[in-house]
Amino acid sequence: MSLGFRDVACVRGGRLLFSHVSFDLGAGDAAIVTGPNGVGKSSLIRIAAGLLAPFEGHVACDGDKALLTEAAALDTERPLVAALRFWASLDPAPDPDARVARAVRALDLDALADVPVRLLSTGQRRRASIARVVASEARVWLLDEPANGLDTVSVAALEAVIARHRAGGGIALVATHLPLALPGAQEIAL
Repeated sequence: MSLGFRDVACVRGGRLLFSHVSFDLGAGDAAIVTGPNGVGKSSLIRIAAGLLAPFEGHVACDGDKALLTEAAALDTERPLVAALRFWASLDPAPDPDARVARAVRALDLDALADVPVRLLSTGQRRRASIARVVASEARVWLLDEPANGLDTVSVAALEAVIARHRAGGGIALVATHLPLALPGAQEIAL
């Protein structure tokens, strides 16, 4: 399993956001993409996900990917667990119910299992979105501003699920402007 960028450049709206970005991540590795607003952190995550083509360079990924963006990507009318189960049933990993249950527990969402997603607070929706990624059991996590809207306790839960993912051989590429404790992570400063 691996994720690598080779001399990647990104142009959006006719403007060069970044160039010559190179890094390699293997099993258990993480990288934190930092920089001011508008520098291309989200675009780098979208390039890694295959949703945006690099202007220059090459991206290689060996492993299934899960993407977290600003949008919750959960059906707002469904109860939380049902919305998570929908996505988990699309993933290739077995036993979606057990995966969802573990993710809900890891992000302290048990009490909200039957609450429609539309009634969740901003922080609860963010934790639900992270639970969707956790339940996927994808080997490569692409997280765009995962700590947005989270309180201190929820940031600690986020750090813990990323640490467990890495300990199990997973990769995490995280774009953030907020501090996150990801020991040993590479920094990609844009």
